[in-house]
Amino acid sequence: MPPKINPLKLNPLQSKTLVLFQELARSDETSNTLESGDKVLTTLPQPHGNHFHVGRKVVMTADATGLANQAVWVALERKGLIRGTFPYALTLTKAGQDYDTGLADKILHGSDH
Repeated sequence: MPPKINPLKLNPLQSKTLVLFQELARSDETSNTLESGDKVLTTLPQPHGNHFHVGRKVVMTADATGLANQAVWVALERKGLIRGTFPYALTLTKAGQDYDTGLADKILHGSDH
């Protein structure tokens, strides 16, 4: 039986934000790995126009409002998916890296430039 999608019942904004954190954690350009396996995010993307780049992916700015939303960070931290000091520092836990929101293919798009 495959793992359940979104077992912590994250709301859509929390789920989208976690997907972005997960994609940032996959890149050595935007994260560092701790001995524990947790990932410290070193850079958050800056939108240009209606989109921004996360590694080799493109994300619509409308799908990223949670990056600057303290309530989203607090909720993700309460659920053990991140450790953060909004808006300055964020660590994505192993649980956060492995969490399946079911949204990655809906908000992460292949880059055309």
